[in-house]
Amino acid sequence: MSLRIFNTLSRAVSDFSPAEPGHVRMYVCGMTVYDLCHLGHARSMIAFDVVQRWLKASGYQVTYVRNVTDIEDKIIKRALENGETIRQLTDRMIDALHQDADALGIERPQHEPRATDYVPQMLSMIGTLEQKGLAYRAGNGDVNYSVRKFPGYGKLSGKSLDELNAGERVAVETDKQDPLDFVLWKSAKPTEPEDVKWTSAFGTGRPGWHIECSAMACELLGQTFDIHGGGADLQFPHHENEIAQSEGANGQPLARFWMHNGFINVDNEKMSKSLGNFFTIRDVLKEFDAETVRFFIVRSHYRSSLNYSDVHLNDAKGALKRLYTALQAVPPAQVSIDWADPLPARFKAAMDEDFGTPEAVAVLFELAGEVNRNGSVERAGLLKALGGLLGLLQTDPTVYLQAGAGLDDAAIQAQIQARADAKKAKNFAEADRIRNDLLAQGIVLKDSAAGTTWESAP
Repeated sequence: MSLRIFNTLSRAVSDFSPAEPGHVRMYVCGMTVYDLCHLGHARSMIAFDVVQRWLKASGYQVTYVRNVTDIEDKIIKRALENGETIRQLTDRMIDALHQDADALGIERPQHEPRATDYVPQMLSMIGTLEQKGLAYRAGNGDVNYSVRKFPGYGKLSGKSLDELNAGERVAVETDKQDPLDFVLWKSAKPTEPEDVKWTSAFGTGRPGWHIECSAMACELLGQTFDIHGGGADLQFPHHENEIAQSEGANGQPLARFWMHNGFINVDNEKMSKSLGNFFTIRDVLKEFDAETVRFFIVRSHYRSSLNYSDVHLNDAKGALKRLYTALQAVPPAQVSIDWADPLPARFKAAMDEDFGTPEAVAVLFELAGEVNRNGSVERAGLLKALGGLLGLLQTDPTVYLQAGAGLDDAAIQAQIQARADAKKAKNFAEADRIRNDLLAQGIVLKDSAAGTTWESAP
């Protein structure tokens, strides 16, 4: 069975093969680095980490690009609030992103371009769009894209122009010829810091958000590449606008397959910073180990919605513990995967059908059952090898299970600091909750003038 992928553009699962035999080129929209990453970001990073792992396991060379948006309105606002430069803020947040991604076992992409390093390519594309009559200079100094002049606009979202609204980040302004038009180049404002201004033929300013990805993707992967990915919230307007810019400038399809991962929901609403219902990766890792978080995400299909709660994470923790318990009881042998074996064959069939991780994870539990019944070191080795293709089960089982038996010193200290922060903010209910949670786990806190210490409950 060949690999099949759900293509958002065609709204169907289709056979996949790269344009260049044996080589997959993939671009995934990354983070806007003005704050710490939340669990929704983790879901996208893990989803496409699994995609690129399976592509490589299937014998493909993969060129994986995940960009960093390091210039945008929210970044400027946050840097000004913090009293730091744009670069100081974005460097700090990129470093935090890497720490969080590394903790979750997410492999680094081959390329991680920063938008600010590709402004010349953006300006070149904007110039081409202006020459083709698809861009115009507005009275306020901005350069806008004329949406109605691009015949294919709406093909990704599947809506007609009259059905579409301006969408997130597309402001309706009097200087636009049409409410759907979006900005390619933003004229510099007197209140903006100098480190977000570039000199160009269009005047001093900075690029719009959408043009950044078009320029970086085409520069690093070519005018047409195999897979473009990102969260479902990016389908419109961001990815729709990328298509309009790139195909309007280059005259050929931008991506052959479009993939979108589903949301993580809290109380049936998408987790997002704008809604204020988000949990940072670091917040979650104070309560749960990183592999549990990864397993929680991997065992759901990447396109499905995923409901976040401590109950679901505790369930994932218990399930992952069962797999590690099998590996602890029977030390795994080093094995090569025989894809003709019925269980690996089922794993492969699941992954080849649009990266069906729920069915693949079910195979892991069947293997764990076999290991528990017959004590086969070879089957234990197969369990570990297949788990590795999902970025799971690579820690020494004894180490993992001992760490999961209770909080280690670093986790306890993180909770003590969180309690101190809560008390400083006069959130005494939260401070009491943390103390009580630790006590329930056998940790007694002792406050003194010198600070807070802890000891195990008698």
